[in-house]
This record gives sequence, structure tokens and C-alpha cells, in this order.
Amino acid sequence: MGQRFGGEFSPQGKSAVPGKGTPPPAQLKSPLRGQARTTILMALAVIPVFASFFSDGALGLAGGIAAGAAIFSGALLTREGLKAEAAWAERRIARRPAIPRKIFGAIVVGVGVMLAAGIGPAGAIYGLVAAALHIASFGLDPMSDKGMEGIDAFQTERVARSIEEAEKHLSAMNDAVLRARDREALTRVEALSGKARAMFRTVEDDPRDLSSARKFLGVYLMGARDATVKFADLYAANRDPAVKADYFKLIDDLERGFDAKRETLLVSDRTDLDVEIEVLRDRLKADGLSTGE
Repeated sequence: MGQRFGGEFSPQGKSAVPGKGTPPPAQLKSPLRGQARTTILMALAVIPVFASFFSDGALGLAGGIAAGAAIFSGALLTREGLKAEAAWAERRIARRPAIPRKIFGAIVVGVGVMLAAGIGPAGAIYGLVAAALHIASFGLDPMSDKGMEGIDAFQTERVARSIEEAEKHLSAMNDAVLRARDREALTRVEALSGKARAMFRTVEDDPRDLSSARKFLGVYLMGARDATVKFADLYAANRDPAVKADYFKLIDDLERGFDAKRETLLVSDRTDLDVEIEVLRDRLKADGLSTGE
């Protein structure tokens, strides 16, 4: 897809939305760690399938195809495990993945190698070695929850669940806007996603903020997702500038709303901290201890 470039003084250097400057470019995400290795693993799945065509009988052909399918499936499981691990690492409060996909991927790859080498003691050894090498290369899945120590488990569970749902809405928005085939719309959605995730981190820092931010994490993002789906389908069909301008106005309102709400949460957290500090100082004074004032 071509991309139109221009500066402030180019004919279309201004945004299609009146009074709105060109939004800052979204930050580039780093490539998924280990993705290239899973691609190589998928490519290696072709070897037993190709070799099976030179084997004797239908049993050898079936075994080679099954081995290739197992290795390819193990690579897919591993890639999904890497995605789950990256999401777990990015968030401050996160539950461990419900399914240890990387471990299952290692097992499935080991089974595939065993089928390729031939069922028997030697094949089993090759399969175990392959599974061990897989774990050494990709590591294990996160096996524990993160950021939930010393905080009310019920509150952190609610936060983790709410943010998981909110992330699904953002993912659906980013997938839907691709259908519009408009670089500026994609950039605006990515920028809105960044502001939403900044609020996620604020709520994770203080789970008590969840009740106040629940509408932003649920109702507003769900509405933004639905609006993005409709915009993408409509704009892809007729490229109407008015449709794009109206959608950008909605994005503007949402961005301002997320910024204002996050600022409110931060101010509230600071106020709570000031109150705690003042109460503690009063108690120290009551006990006859110096507070340094």
C-alpha cells in the first residue's frame, strides 16, 4: 500500500480534521523475540514430508506427513506462547498464561521428530533431545502471576481481567482499521491505543482506580471498536473524506477523554498519598517523635 508523505507546508500537510494538527507518528514496536526461529522451525517441517515421498509404502508416507504436521503445529504453538509471554512481560499486573503453549510446543515438536526418525528407542531419544533443545532455545512459559504480591488478590484479579478485555478491544480496532487501507487512520488508531495503554498502566499501579476507569476500559473502547469496524468498511468502499473526518473527530474526543481521565486518576493517587503522609506525621507527633518539620 502506498503512503503519501508531506510536511507542514505541503498541499495536504494539514489534517483532514479542522483545527487538528498532524498526529505524532506511533512508536514502532520491537519485533517479537524468537519469531524468526519459529519461522525456521516451520520451514524445517517440510523435510520429513519431502523425505516421505521416497519411502516405501503408504505407512512411511503417512508417518512423514504426520511428522511434518506435528513440527509445524509445535512451531505455531510456540509462536503463540511467545506472544502471550510478550504480553505478560509488558504489563505490570498479569496472570500467567492459562495454557503453557511453549511447553506444549516443545512436546509436539518432540513427537514430530520422533515420528520422522522412526518409532522406537532411537526415535524416542531423538524426540527427547529435540524437545530439550526447543526448551533451551525458547525457554519456558511464565509460570506465575506478576505484580499481585502484597495487594488484594480480588482487586488485582479484577484489574487483570478488565485489562485483558480492553486489550481485545484494542486488538480488534487495529485489525479493523487495516481494512480502510489508510495510513493516517492506522496511525491515529495506534496513537489512541498508546493513550489507552497508558491508562491501563495507571490502573495497574493502583487497582482501586478500576471502578473509576471501568467505562473507559469497557464501554468506550467497545464503542470505539464498533465505530472503527463501520468506518473501515464504509471508507474502504467509497473513500469519502467526510466519513474520515467524522471518524477522526471521534478519535480526538476519545484521546482527550483518556488523557483527562488519566490525569484525574494521577491527581487522585497523589491526593491519597498526601493524606497517608499527613496521617502518619500526625501519629508520629502524637507519639512525641520528630517529623523534621
